Amino acid sequence: MNKILIRSLDLFVSSVGIIICFPIILISCFIILLQDFNNPFYVANRIGLNNKSFKMFKLRSMIKDAEKTGVDSTSSDDIRITKIGKIIRKFKIDEVPQLINVFLGEMSLVGPRPNVYRETKQYTIEEKKLLTVLPGITDIASIVFSDENDILRGTKDPDLKYNQLIR
Repeated sequence: MNKILIRSLDLFVSSVGIIICFPIILISCFIILLQDFNNPFYVANRIGLNNKSFKMFKLRSMIKDAEKTGVDSTSSDDIRITKIGKIIRKFKIDEVPQLINVFLGEMSLVGPRPNVYRETKQYTIEEKKLLTVLPGITDIASIVFSDENDILRGTKDPDLKYNQLIR
């Protein structure tokens, strides 16, 4: 497919998706806000096209400042996940704000999932090819490993297990 056609499709679908999902995002934000009175959004630094950093938007499903623990991978039994977070993760509602990233041209609807800098530094030569295309909301790995949280369940080092079994 040609880049202009893909970008046009990304713009159209993300625009429609943002409009349609706005009530869901608004209600989710309100519930997350009531839970602990902290920002309902989680803005994560990720590495995208050409190894450039961008801010990826998500609804916050974990306690505030959960990323400061230094653990990037999340298991389904991760104590940092809030009660509301378990629900929004189950239905992938936390991912919906990434439509904004698609609209802005930082992501595409389909492409390799963006990773944190610390992980991309460990990429093999083959994996570095992932950084030559726009990252996406979904990809084949997201489908194959849709149960990633359960795969990582019960591990003491979810980042290590992620790198061994999934990456």
